[in-house]
Amino acid sequence: MTTTEQAAHAMHRALDLAARGPATGENPQVGCVLLDSGGRIVAEGWHRGAGTPHAEVDAMNRLATVDGRPDASGLTAVVTLEPCNHTGHTGPCAEALIAAGIAEVFYAVADPSPLAGGGALRLAAAGIPTTGGILGVEAEEFQHKWLTAASLRRPYVTVKWASTLDGRAAAEDGTSQWITGTAARQRVHEQREASDAILVGTGTALADDPSLTARGDAGELMEHQPIAVVIGERPIAENAKLRKHPGGLIEARTRDLGAALADLFHRGIRRVYVEGGPTLASALVAAGLVDEYAIYLAPALLGGDRVALGDIGVHTIPDIKRLEITRLERLGNDVLITARPVRE
Repeated sequence: MTTTEQAAHAMHRALDLAARGPATGENPQVGCVLLDSGGRIVAEGWHRGAGTPHAEVDAMNRLATVDGRPDASGLTAVVTLEPCNHTGHTGPCAEALIAAGIAEVFYAVADPSPLAGGGALRLAAAGIPTTGGILGVEAEEFQHKWLTAASLRRPYVTVKWASTLDGRAAAEDGTSQWITGTAARQRVHEQREASDAILVGTGTALADDPSLTARGDAGELMEHQPIAVVIGERPIAENAKLRKHPGGLIEARTRDLGAALADLFHRGIRRVYVEGGPTLASALVAAGLVDEYAIYLAPALLGGDRVALGDIGVHTIPDIKRLEITRLERLGNDVLITARPVRE
């Protein structure tokens, strides 16, 4: 195999390693494989979360040292994300690779962050051949949510609702528990756990007094609890369940959705899950701030005017908001449709 073919083969392994890291938090999931001149893996690593060594350093820490430093002389690094070029909780990976004597670098996706990007240029300036785009399509899909957040400088927004086949999210009297079955409701808890934050509007928070925790089949709290975020100008009650949320509570106290999301990004939140009812969901859709939809459909009919979405700014067919279905899941007698906006 050519060197590029060896790198592509190793990138599959690097992506597998990256998936071992935490999917939540401000840092991306990154994997790294180090190859010798024959294309054999001599070390591998992945990022385990904020404050821990990045994937490249984690892999090099498994090598022998010379004068107290990892010795990667003559080795090739295969990394799922462009090596970073800034100092955060840890030092720049590009500098670490240069110092260790790496001979060549292959990466899958460029880092869109204005702070961390530029590692490939730094490596090239040091005379190290550096090639991007190896398994780029696969890597971009794997890291789609983080890359989107890093590019837009706001969290990746998933809007969820549960409705009947005729699009109703509640009965005429306002009751909505439960439109879907237990399997679908448990899937919601899994999606909550995979998020950094859950967003609701003040209307939902005041009317329903939700707990917004991620719970298991037996009602136990799951390991990761997202932060509860309330969007709106009104304060919630002092005795509200959300004030005791195990993940913490943020009251945005604004109707400016863009500003609220920018603040959450600044706080290190990269994935938000919106369960705030039709008012908040419709506002986000109308503002073009939704990156993904999680639509739970129950084979039932309600009729009436309690629809899942209200006015989203579409008043004529040419303005219709087209979606691309990325996944279908059967959950008991219900269906989960995952879709993304069609980007024009």
